[in-house]
Amino acid sequence: MSTADIAIIGAGAVGCAAARRFALEGAKVVLLEKGADLLSGASKANSAILHTGFDAPRGSVELACMQEGRREYLAIRERMNLPLLETGAIVVAWSEAERAALDGIEAQAIENGVTDVRRLTAAEIRLREPELSRSVLEALLVPGEHVIDPWSPFLAYLIEAKTQGAELRFSTEVLGGDFDGEVWRLSTSTGEVRANAVINAAGLYGDRIERLLLGDASFEIRPRKGQFVVFDKAAAKLVRSIVLPVPNERTKGVVLCRTAFGNVLVGPTAEEQEDRTRATVEEATLKGLVARAVEMVPALAEVDVTAVYAGLRPASEEKGYRIRVEAERRWISLGGVRSTGLTASLGLAALAVRIYSEIGQGHAAAKDPVWPKVPNIAEHLPRDWEQSDHGEIVCHCELVTRREIEIALDGPVPPGDFGGLKRRTRAGMGRCQGFNCNARLASLTAGRFAAPLAKDEAA
Repeated sequence: MSTADIAIIGAGAVGCAAARRFALEGAKVVLLEKGADLLSGASKANSAILHTGFDAPRGSVELACMQEGRREYLAIRERMNLPLLETGAIVVAWSEAERAALDGIEAQAIENGVTDVRRLTAAEIRLREPELSRSVLEALLVPGEHVIDPWSPFLAYLIEAKTQGAELRFSTEVLGGDFDGEVWRLSTSTGEVRANAVINAAGLYGDRIERLLLGDASFEIRPRKGQFVVFDKAAAKLVRSIVLPVPNERTKGVVLCRTAFGNVLVGPTAEEQEDRTRATVEEATLKGLVARAVEMVPALAEVDVTAVYAGLRPASEEKGYRIRVEAERRWISLGGVRSTGLTASLGLAALAVRIYSEIGQGHAAAKDPVWPKVPNIAEHLPRDWEQSDHGEIVCHCELVTRREIEIALDGPVPPGDFGGLKRRTRAGMGRCQGFNCNARLASLTAGRFAAPLAKDEAA
C-alpha cells in the first residue's frame, strides 16, 4: 500500500480547493468523501456569491482567505471557463436605524481594503433598481460583489487535481485512525488509507473528525439551516444587483439576488438545529421569504416560485473560522467555514499549504499544469442548446441537451449520483422539477449510479 503525502477529509468547497492546491504543489493527494459525489454536504446549497470581504471581521482569517480566494478565482476563471455574472451589491437601509448603521459598514469596508464602495440616495437606487420598493431610504453600493456558478468551480478544481495525480475516493467514510509519529493510518469504509499528513475539511462533521482521530475537538459544530426560495426566470429582469440587508451579529440576513442560471433567489434563513443530515423546508418560513421578497420588489408577486430548498451551514460556537494546527501530528483543521466558504475556499487552500510548509513538509510544484475547462451551464453565456448541432433536448425547462448529460457522465470526475448530475448540467432543476425529464434521465443514467433513478421492475 502506497502512502499519500496528504489525506484530505471532505470534498466540499474547501476540500476540493485544497485537493487542487496541494496537487499543484506536487504533493501526492488522496481525497476522502463519505458522500457519493463532491459537494454532497453543506456546500451544495451555497448562495453562489463571490464576496469582496467588505463586511468581514477586521483582521480576521476569514477576511484574508476571502480576499485571497477571490483574487485567485478572478485570475483563473477564464482558463477554466468559470462564469462571472457582474451584478454588484447594494446594502439597503429600510429604516432610519439601518440608515445610521451604513456609516459603520462603509467605514469597515474601507478599512478592509474595499475602497470602491459609495453611498446611493433613494433616487440613485431607483435608477439602478427601478423595481425596488419605494420605501428604501439609502444604500451602500459594493461594486465588486458578484454572482457565480455555485458548483462548476469545484468540479474544475477536482479535475485539475486528478490530472496532477490526486486520488478521489467517494462513498468513503473515515471510521477511525492513528498516527505513529510518521504516518497516519486511516480506517475507512473502503479500506485503509495511509498518509503523512491530514487536512480536516469535513464541514458539518469537522468537530467529530477531530474527536475521532485526535481524541478531542477544538470547536463544536452547531448546524445552521438556511431555507431558500427560487423565483422563475421571469424574475431576472426585476433585479439587477445583489440586494443585501444591514447584517447583525448572528447572520448576514436574507439576500435577494439573481442566480447564474437565470432565476432570482431569496434567502437564507438562519435556524440552528442539532440534526446534521436533514435540512427540511417549512411552508410558513417559505411563505415568509416570499413575502419579504415581494416587500422588497413588489412585482415579484406576479412571478411563480420555481423551487424551494434548504441547506446546512457548519457554524460553530464562535463566529470565526476554526483553524487547528497540530504540527507534531501533521494535522490541519479548516473548520467552522460558513456562508463565505465559496469565496474563501481557494484562500483557505493556500493557507493550508503555507502551514504545511511551515511544519516541515514541502514538494516540487507542478510545471506547466493542465487547465481543464468545464462546460458552461450559466444562463448569461452561450449554452450547448444554442449550437446548430445540439441534438436531443432532454430537459426542456433548463434546455439541457443529451450531449451535455453524456459529457458529464463520461467526464474525468463523473457524477456519483443524480444530485451530482443535476449540479453538472441543471437537468431536472427547472420549472417542472424533473416531472417531464426524469424518465429519460433514468434511461440515460441506467447502471451509472448506486442509487438508480428508476427501479428494475424485473428485479
